[in-house]
Amino acid sequence: MPPAAMTAKPALPEQLTPELRLALHQELHARPAPQLQAPLAVSHWVMLADEAERAAGREHLARLLAGRGQAPPADDAAFAQADLGEFSLRWELHTEFVTWTFFRPLAPPDLAALAQGDPPTAAELVPAAWRQALPGRALTGVHLWALPRRGTDTAAVLRRLFDEQAVTGSRVISQSSELHTDLRLRADGCLRVLVFTGPTAPDAVTPRRLGRLVQRVLEIETYRMAALLGLPTARRAVQWLAEGEGELAALAQAVRHAVRADEPALLDRLTRLAAELEGLYASTHARFSASAAYDDLARQRLAEIAELRIDGMQSLRDFIERRLSPAMATCRSADRRQAALSARIARVGDLLRTRVEVEQQLSSRELLAAMNRRQALQLKLQSTVEGLSVAAITYYVVGLVAYVAKGAQKIGWPVSVELTAAAAVPVVALAVWASLRRLHHRIAGADEPD
Repeated sequence: MPPAAMTAKPALPEQLTPELRLALHQELHARPAPQLQAPLAVSHWVMLADEAERAAGREHLARLLAGRGQAPPADDAAFAQADLGEFSLRWELHTEFVTWTFFRPLAPPDLAALAQGDPPTAAELVPAAWRQALPGRALTGVHLWALPRRGTDTAAVLRRLFDEQAVTGSRVISQSSELHTDLRLRADGCLRVLVFTGPTAPDAVTPRRLGRLVQRVLEIETYRMAALLGLPTARRAVQWLAEGEGELAALAQAVRHAVRADEPALLDRLTRLAAELEGLYASTHARFSASAAYDDLARQRLAEIAELRIDGMQSLRDFIERRLSPAMATCRSADRRQAALSARIARVGDLLRTRVEVEQQLSSRELLAAMNRRQALQLKLQSTVEGLSVAAITYYVVGLVAYVAKGAQKIGWPVSVELTAAAAVPVVALAVWASLRRLHHRIAGADEPD
């Protein structure tokens, strides 16, 4: 490991104030489990909400509390609970959804109605207009009843509330209680859950233990549905990936048999495919990551309730995993196929670019060879021109020498003009040639790097 990596300090908040330290500590106590006493009914709704709908949900809660003479939640609160007389309310704000949970105790007439298949719900006591105006889009809903096992005809209640072919059964809370559901949606858009609590001491279920069980059961359904939000996305992605993989296979074959004129069109097709894949990845990866996180939470809650299967019945964990596991496998598969297709596109792109680079190098080599031929021709022409230049300059210089000789004869120059000019020709030609060569070497030496 490099020394810099060993000495690097972890990133910390700019300023760890006492308020921030307190908030971090209080995360340990956020969203505590309610204390519940059987018999009771619970109604739970999960509403998908964006930022505006979450803010509207806070105002919606404040209106209900104000109508009962209670203070609204704090502006930064993500959790609130209130006792509203006939029923109590629990509100939780999450990243993608808001949960609304209502509790009501059950009186003996309510228990009789429950045994007759007309179960009373906690939602009945909530103002209907207010309840129907909950901000967001409904993700799931649960009606849960917790009844004491002693004094209850459990078999009759199960027959009235659930589909006998799909009902699950398991013992929970140290095997002192039973948990039943069939995970079927009713006409009101909610599924039903039934808990039979244990007998009196020493196996009695305390309000705190029952509250933790109810909280975990509701979270199991919430996180299960939140995890499944990635399934439609995965199915759409798989459909596109099948087409994209076929397109890439065709491109690979085309690259194999392509000629130079085909390469620009192939590179354009490959670039477009890569851009489409990146767009798909950007729109799906966050959803797949969230689904994986919700799946982990659902499985954790299933493990925490520590189910023990009742003979002749399927446990809730087995019932959920039978369909949840394949759905999550589909999401993981789609995510992996996206990454694999991206890598394959990169490899085909590298092959195509390698072909283009090799052909460019061959073209560059041919261009350099042609330049060398032209340069050699230019040197030959230059040599010819230099020879002609030497002859022309010699001719003019010898002419000047002849004029000088004519003038010199008048002051006693003993040699004739013709002989003087003839004698000057080789001397002048050699001097001119030497001067041109010296000038050529000087210019060539100035162009060369040191």
